[in-house]
Amino acid sequence: MTLFDRIRAAAAEVAEGARHLRVRHDRIAVYAASLPLASAPTGLDPALHHVEPERDPEGTAAFVLTLDSVNFGSGWFPAVFGPQASGYAEVAGALAGRFRSAGAPTAAALARLDGAGAAALTGLDPCNPDARELAGYFARALNDLGRLVESEHGGRFLGLVEAAGGSAEALVQALRRMPLFEDVADWRGRRVPFLKRAQIAVADLALAFGGRGPGWFADAGALTIFADNLVPHVLRHDGVLDYTPDLAARIDRGAPIPAGSEEEVEIRAAAIHAVEAMRAALGGAVTSVQLDHILWNRGESGGYRRWPRHVTRTVFY
Repeated sequence: MTLFDRIRAAAAEVAEGARHLRVRHDRIAVYAASLPLASAPTGLDPALHHVEPERDPEGTAAFVLTLDSVNFGSGWFPAVFGPQASGYAEVAGALAGRFRSAGAPTAAALARLDGAGAAALTGLDPCNPDARELAGYFARALNDLGRLVESEHGGRFLGLVEAAGGSAEALVQALRRMPLFEDVADWRGRRVPFLKRAQIAVADLALAFGGRGPGWFADAGALTIFADNLVPHVLRHDGVLDYTPDLAARIDRGAPIPAGSEEEVEIRAAAIHAVEAMRAALGGAVTSVQLDHILWNRGESGGYRRWPRHVTRTVFY
């Protein structure tokens, strides 16, 4: 089995044995057929991302790897940016502005970055205590990335990508050597890998480079969705996931769902399993990543912001 097979198998086991929710398999086919499949993105939004694959391939790789090293914080975002803001857009936009105005930070600079530096790089307010806490985690993630690129790839971010040899699995395995990328949970004694940010880094590189050169991965189609708190939120309110009354009430009143708890693992695993069922219902016409983008963008627009999504303070999403 590949790594991605193991992620799917673990998610299926958790989803089918879950105590706190269930996948409505009877609704999968109709729901999947209703999705706007043509809306899956073919590139990264240039307003929020530094994407210049022809002129600046090293800077483009540096941007994607830097962004996905800090592509977490949803549990902090309401307190940091306000309940209606997109924390991802705020961080990505601030980071892109830094790359455009001052160029990409070197690996050595990332390796030395402290919390204040991480806050400045990502647009966090150092006067906000929640933002300072998040910036501390950002600094740890960026230190890890900088040290890895500097010590093993001569300071070249492209070197880290090229070392994977066009294998999504190899790049995911390389990234998960950094502790804040090692997104693996425990559920009733079963190890459950999600590896959300490592997988999304591969997908973002593919989008940034148009699936060519550093963005070509032979097994890119094997990636799973990027299990977080938004895709399951969409699936819950669209009737694909049924939460128990207790779990639904806790989420609706904004009570935290602890990282690594049985409920949190089941929510993320059920989202993966439901999307795999959708992909099968569609005859493999789209990838899991394309479905993830469609559902994530759905959740960022429309009425989905009216309802609270589950809040978990974690370095994994």
